[in-house]
Amino acid sequence: MSSSVTRTAGNEPVKPADPAGAAPGAHGGILSRMGPRTSLWLVRAPLAALAGVLLYLSFPPRPLWWLAPLALALLAGCLHGRRARAGFGLGFLTGLGFMLPLLVWTGSEVGPVPWLALAAVEALFIGVTGLGIALVGRLPAWPVFAAAVWVAGEALRARVPFGGFPWGKLAFGQADGIFTPLAAVGGTPLLSFAVALCGFGLYAALRAAREHPGRATAAVAALSVAAPIGAGLAARPLVSDSAEDGKVVAAVIQGNVPRLGFDFNAQRRQVLDNHVNRTIELAQDVKAGRVPKPDFVVWPENSSDLDPYTEPDAYAAIESAVQAIGVPVAIGAVVAPETGPLRNTMILWDPVKGPTDTYDKRKIQPFGERIPMRSFVRLFSSDVDRVRRDFGPGKDPGVFDMAGSGVGMVTCFEAAFDDAVRSTVRDGAQVIAVPSNNATFGRTQMTYQQLAMDRIRAVEHSRTVLVPVTSGVSAVIRPDGKIVRQTKMFTADALVAEIPLRSTETPATRLGPIPEYVLLLIAAGGFGLVLTRRIRTRRAA
Repeated sequence: MSSSVTRTAGNEPVKPADPAGAAPGAHGGILSRMGPRTSLWLVRAPLAALAGVLLYLSFPPRPLWWLAPLALALLAGCLHGRRARAGFGLGFLTGLGFMLPLLVWTGSEVGPVPWLALAAVEALFIGVTGLGIALVGRLPAWPVFAAAVWVAGEALRARVPFGGFPWGKLAFGQADGIFTPLAAVGGTPLLSFAVALCGFGLYAALRAAREHPGRATAAVAALSVAAPIGAGLAARPLVSDSAEDGKVVAAVIQGNVPRLGFDFNAQRRQVLDNHVNRTIELAQDVKAGRVPKPDFVVWPENSSDLDPYTEPDAYAAIESAVQAIGVPVAIGAVVAPETGPLRNTMILWDPVKGPTDTYDKRKIQPFGERIPMRSFVRLFSSDVDRVRRDFGPGKDPGVFDMAGSGVGMVTCFEAAFDDAVRSTVRDGAQVIAVPSNNATFGRTQMTYQQLAMDRIRAVEHSRTVLVPVTSGVSAVIRPDGKIVRQTKMFTADALVAEIPLRSTETPATRLGPIPEYVLLLIAAGGFGLVLTRRIRTRRAA
């Protein structure tokens, strides 16, 4: 029979070690007296929340990308040896520490309720991810399974609910990191996997070095840190900004808005006039020889909230700007059909033919451009009625032929979605344009977070990315992810730059969702192994 005590050679009883890790003794320390459950929440819970805060700090505008692996190493330490229920709770705390500060801009004009609700929902997904990591944490090579589970969590919240919200993917905080070239290999899922594997591997390596020095487990743990770093370095040759199809001169217009917040829509004509006037000023600069003449121009999303098809004054104003510059211009407009939903549309405006081709935004932002469950949501915030008429999604990718260059339109929120960007490149885009409108979010970090996404997309598909924004930070991004031109916030400006045209498809462009599916299978395989172990254990019992 077993005994609760052991005996020394002198037959003196010795009390066993405390389960909370305190030294043996009559008192056992504070944590011992409180019990293992209390010590969990007094120590692990704050550390889990801190892991989320570190993840937030790894995101732009701070160039602290290396904090992300450290944050996940800390999270792994909190989850080590925990049951699934505790894994969910600790993961949820990490999600709150991450999402609450990351998404604070969502409440900048509508108060804290939408912000807190969105952050809590996103944190729930990270809680489920923590549950999954706790389940696979006892498997051999668990950092691989845990990193795949993290990617599975990101894949889930990029799709549900209401079409998903991919904001906060690990990949989007890595624009300046050593892992970034992996985006050209397997897109954002592989990049997120590499960051997560490095973080979990770091914790595994430290633990193995402490508990099993010199053993093979330590080598495997160290390899899980070295492998993603080595892979990122090995993928660098895929990152290039050379001109395969020649070069063109592109211009990005930032007209600015009359005031911040939602109320800028009340001065829709002023917003349109700002972009018209700044384009005419650019034409004057070209005529004076101060800047080279662009081959095409891109305006931001919502640069004309007046429908030029039904508003003669708006049509005339846009036509005057296009005639002045004398090259094709992509115009962001709100198109209001007589029936049906509104359309967030980019219009290709030719100086000879007038408006020709169009692209309707496909990923419509829930609770921004459309209000699901309107009557229910109104109970929590009357601001839903600011959106009086929902926008409807387009169906097809839009690639404009602008002076012989294929310019693919990816409107604002769409840049967060892998399939929206990839389908545009696959449809023939030699350049990606991400026209955006973030005047609603004022001087928050939102514009920098979105700009980081655009930089990752540039590397992922090896394309120049043009980012015209009404009032935030407009930019020209080279195919290697470097920003070569950039505006200030809430400043009317025009960026003119010579950019390379590229048509080669990266492995990420060709493979599409396959790397993500493979990682999902790895995560599923980990859960399968856990289930198999439990079945065997029960049968043996």
